[in-house]
Amino acid sequence: MSHPALVTGASRGIGRAIAVALGSTGHRVACGYSSDLVSADETCAVVRDAGGEAIAVHIDVTDTASVETAFGEIEEAFGPVTVLVNNAGVTADGLIARMSDDQWSAVVQTNLTGAFHTIRRATPKLMRARWGRIVNVSSVSAHLGAPGQANYSAAKAGLVGLTRAVARELARRNVTCNIVAPGPIVTAMTESMPAEWHGAMQATVPLGRLGTPEEVGAVVGFLCSEAAAYVTGAIVPVDGGLGMGH
Repeated sequence: MSHPALVTGASRGIGRAIAVALGSTGHRVACGYSSDLVSADETCAVVRDAGGEAIAVHIDVTDTASVETAFGEIEEAFGPVTVLVNNAGVTADGLIARMSDDQWSAVVQTNLTGAFHTIRRATPKLMRARWGRIVNVSSVSAHLGAPGQANYSAAKAGLVGLTRAVARELARRNVTCNIVAPGPIVTAMTESMPAEWHGAMQATVPLGRLGTPEEVGAVVGFLCSEAAAYVTGAIVPVDGGLGMGH
C-alpha cells in the first residue's frame, strides 16, 4: 500500500538514502529541504529512478509557518502524510566553556524542536487515518556523548524522550514512533575529515568501518513498513556496534 511520506533533510547523505528506500517500496515521497533545492531535485530524480514518486518541498522545521505550508503542499500533491521521517539536523560545534547561546539554540531548535513541530502537525491526520509511522533520526552521540558537541548530543538525546512519549500517546491509533541512531556514516562531511580521524573511527567501531547511508535507509524503510507494526518506542542503532545497544 502506498503511503505519502515526508523525509526532512533529504537533499543528500542519509536523508537521500531514506527517501530512496521509501520510494523503492512504493511510498510517495516528499523530499524536504531547507536551502538546497538543486540537491533536493537530485534526490527526487534518484527516487524516481528507483521506481517511486517524489516531489521536493521546502521546509524550515524551526518555523511553524514553514512546516504548515510544506504539509499543505504535500497534502495537495499526495494526501495526508502518514509516514514521517525527521532527519533534518545541523551542527554548531564548540567546547562547552565557549559555546554561545546561538550555537546551543540553533542546534536544539533544528534537531529537537523541529521534530516536535513536524510530529505535532502530522498527528491529527495520523490519528484520523489510524495508521502511521514516525521515525526520528538520532545519533550514537546521544548516548555516548561527543566532545565539542554538547548541543548536538543533548538534542539527539532529547529525541529519545520525545519519541517514547509520542509512541505511548499514539499507540492505540496504530501509529508507531521509533528512533534510528546512526554511528559514523560515510557522507560528504566525513569524507572531508583527515585520515587520522578515519583511522580512529575504524579502530573504535567493532565492525572496523564506517557505515553507508543506504544501511541507515534500509533500517528506516523497515520501521516504516507493515512488517514493523509491532515495533514502537524503540531505539535501533546502525553504528557497527559502537554503542553496543545503548
